[in-house]
Amino acid sequence: MKAYFYTFGCKVNQYESRAMAALLEAEGYETAPYQPGETDVGANVLVINSCSVTGESDRKLRQLLRRLRREHPEAIILLSGCMPQAYPEKAETFTDVDIVTGNAKRKDVVRLLKEYRGERIVDIPKHTPECESLSLKQFEGRTRAYLKIQDGCNQFCTYCIIPYARGRIRSKPLEDVRKEAEELAAAGYTELVLVGINLTAYGRERGETLADAVSAVCAVDGLKRVRLGSLEPEDMTEAVIAKLATEPKLCPQFHLSLQSGCDATLKRMHRRYDSALYRSICEQLRAAFADCAITSDVMVGFPGETEEEFEQSLAFVKSIGFTKIHVFPYSKRPGTPAATWPQQVTRQQKADRSRRMTEVGEQSAEAFYRDYVGREIEVLCETPCEDGTTDGYTANYTPVRVAGHFPSGTFVKATVVRVKDGACEAIPESV
Repeated sequence: MKAYFYTFGCKVNQYESRAMAALLEAEGYETAPYQPGETDVGANVLVINSCSVTGESDRKLRQLLRRLRREHPEAIILLSGCMPQAYPEKAETFTDVDIVTGNAKRKDVVRLLKEYRGERIVDIPKHTPECESLSLKQFEGRTRAYLKIQDGCNQFCTYCIIPYARGRIRSKPLEDVRKEAEELAAAGYTELVLVGINLTAYGRERGETLADAVSAVCAVDGLKRVRLGSLEPEDMTEAVIAKLATEPKLCPQFHLSLQSGCDATLKRMHRRYDSALYRSICEQLRAAFADCAITSDVMVGFPGETEEEFEQSLAFVKSIGFTKIHVFPYSKRPGTPAATWPQQVTRQQKADRSRRMTEVGEQSAEAFYRDYVGREIEVLCETPCEDGTTDGYTANYTPVRVAGHFPSGTFVKATVVRVKDGACEAIPESV
């Protein structure tokens, strides 16, 4: 039996897809990632792990499902993830799918496939107060492995469906986090990325913090780097930052979600910080971590965003000096307050603001990378290239192209000689 997986969305979804694949492998399945357009893979099962952050992700999902049914008429198609969990009433509209489930009980994928007898199954259980006990011992095809330590969100931002798709905050017990990190280190991984839906809320329900989880993972022998996934600002307190800074294995790269640099827009979004607090957190991180890189997400075109408010956000982004920003236009999500608000920004305005914000991000990244010219850095090599170089990343996730071919997972010391095409180019010590 062969099961192929296609994953939309975030690092948490990628972790969960790999965890579901491991469950099927334990039942004797061969598993692999699915590449759209592959028609001769001999798939018995196609598992689609969905995302529902934007309307565009929903459109792409339905488009893919139609294509899969056309190209693989005999395969069992199983839809899981945030889309059916957030909108269970839409389950009946997925007519190209044989099994519809959510993301509350990923382990049910084995049971559902065993129960399937040709009649459509819709089984979308509700979230429980506990963090689902998924774990991984390996993460094929990657130099670094993801370790999910947290799920759920209590924020209820006015544009976001995630609290409905993921439930309330819940955290993996520290002893389970440590054990999984040990197993991944034993499998040969030297870099782990801790991920969650609201990662900075880790342990809140037990009086713990994200720093406790980081300390537990950093104590594992064999690991050289520990990296954090996307962070919400409000739980990045001075005490948490101070404790994080005591861990030398923690990478000095922080993806600190911004969404807008305008306080009026942040308030309408129901974000629980203002630009002054966000700036203060950035300053604390840079004071605590040498070569600190701060990346972020920025939304443009939120309902009611005037040109003046956008300019405020643009100016704030310029002033922070992000290493990288992901710019995206606001997308309506049914079931959220902002979707019904009358002051919607036009598509043309969103496109123009996206372009202008992206330009600022690119200029900021270029300035950050140029500061490395002439400096020696350590690179975790990942992908050999056809031109005889190897792509990799520094501890602060600066992209580097190293002269020469090096095995994936190798750490190489090199000197940066130039910046080109959005990456540093470097010569290794041995050349």
